[in-house]
Amino acid sequence: SAGFWFVLFLATEGKEEEGKKENNPSRVPQGKSGERSSVLYSAGQFFFEYLVVVSLKKMSDGRYEPKITYQFPKRENLLKGQKEEEERLLKAIPLFCFPDGNNWAPVTEFTSETFSFVLTNVDGSRKIGYCRRLLPSGRGVRLPEVFCIISCLGCFGLFSKILDEVEKRRQISMAVIYPFMQGLRESPFPAPGKTVTIKSFIPESGTELIELTRPVDAHLEHVEFQALLQRLSPHLILHIFASAVLERRLIFLAEELSVLSQCIHAVAALLYPFTWAHTYIPVVPECLLDTVCCPTPFMVGIQMRHLERVLDQPMEEALIVDLCEGKILRAVGDEEEVLPIKLQNEILTSLNRHNNNNNVHTSEQVNALVSEAFVQFFVRMVGHYSSHIKWSKNGSGTFQERAFCKAVASKTNRKFVKKFVKTNMFSLFIEEAEKSRIPQEGKR
Repeated sequence: SAGFWFVLFLATEGKEEEGKKENNPSRVPQGKSGERSSVLYSAGQFFFEYLVVVSLKKMSDGRYEPKITYQFPKRENLLKGQKEEEERLLKAIPLFCFPDGNNWAPVTEFTSETFSFVLTNVDGSRKIGYCRRLLPSGRGVRLPEVFCIISCLGCFGLFSKILDEVEKRRQISMAVIYPFMQGLRESPFPAPGKTVTIKSFIPESGTELIELTRPVDAHLEHVEFQALLQRLSPHLILHIFASAVLERRLIFLAEELSVLSQCIHAVAALLYPFTWAHTYIPVVPECLLDTVCCPTPFMVGIQMRHLERVLDQPMEEALIVDLCEGKILRAVGDEEEVLPIKLQNEILTSLNRHNNNNNVHTSEQVNALVSEAFVQFFVRMVGHYSSHIKWSKNGSGTFQERAFCKAVASKTNRKFVKKFVKTNMFSLFIEEAEKSRIPQEGKR
C-alpha cells in the first residue's frame, strides 16, 4: 500500500498548477478580519463525510493491525468512480489513525488524545481526518480505538467539541453515537461567527441541546498558534517561516500526535493568504518514513522515536525542527538572511509583544495577533500586485512580473520578492488574481 500512498501524496507535485486554486483568496487582505475570504469552507455544506471507528486487530504473528470496525453513513448506489475513491479513502484512514506502528499491548489506562491528519488527493483536493484516540469503557486490559471524522472542512476547535460529545456517548453505548451524528449530518455547516444547535437524546439524561459555533475569522479556525509559541522562540518561528515561504523541505519532530498536527497546521497558516500546495503530511505513518527522501518540497511531522531512521535517510537539504526541545536540529544555513532584516524585526517585535503580555489572550485573540504580523509582511512585500495586472478588453489579466519587482523600492526587499515570485504558492495566487476581474467596457 505504500506505493499507492506515494501516488496519493506526491501526485500533487505534478498537479500543482491546477490543484488548490480554489483555496487561494484572490487578493492580499488589508488586515480587517471581516474581509478575509475562506473559499474552501463555505457555509451550508455537510459537517462531515464519514465517522469511522478504527480498532486494533491481533494478527497471527502477534502484531496488531488497525481496521475499520464501524462506518457511518454506509454509502450505497455509488457510481464506479465514487466507489473506487471511497475504497481508497477507507483503506488509508486506519494507517493515519495509528501512524505509530503495530506494536501495541492491551492496557488498563490510556490518556485520550486528539489529533488530525490530511489526505491529499491526486487533484490536489484535501480531506481532513479529526481523531480522538481513547480507551473504550470497561474493565481489565483493553486496546485503544480511534473515532475519526472525515471532513472537507477545516475547523479544529469545532470538531474537537464534536469528538467530546462522541467520547461522552461512547462511555454509555455505541448506539447513542448514531442519532447524534445523524443530527449533525442533517445540520448545515454554520457561517463564520454563527452557531448551529443540535438536539440530542441521551438515555437517563433526556434531550440535550449542543451548540456549535464557528470562529468569526474563518481562515484561522483550523489553527492554534499558541501551540507553536509554547514550543518555539519567535526567532525560530521566523526561521521556519523563511523556509516555508521559499517552499523548502520541512520536517517537524515530536512524540505526541496532537503536538505534531497542531504545530504543522499553525506553520502552514503563517503563509496566509498563500497556500502550501506541496506534500503536506502532519503525521507521517511509520511505513511512509521514506517520504523524507523526496527531492520536491514537503512539510511533514514525524514521531521523535523515528529520529535516527530519518537522519539515516539519503535526504536532500531540509530544515529539521525538534518541537520537544524547541530547537532546530538541521538547517540549510541561510535562514537568517532570507527575509529582509527590517521586516524580520517588525515580526519579532509583534511576537515578543504577545509573549511578554501577561494579560492572557483567548486563543482566538492570539491567532488574530500572530496572523496579523505575517499578513502585514505580505502586504508590505507584495501588496502592490494588483496594480501590475494588465487587463485586456475581454477581462483576462496578465501579470507584469518585471514591473512588479522593479516597483519594490528597497534593494533588500526586492531581493526577497524576486525569489518569492518564483514559488508555486505565488504563481497559484496570481493565476487566481488574473481571473478575478469582471470585464469592464472600454477599460484596459
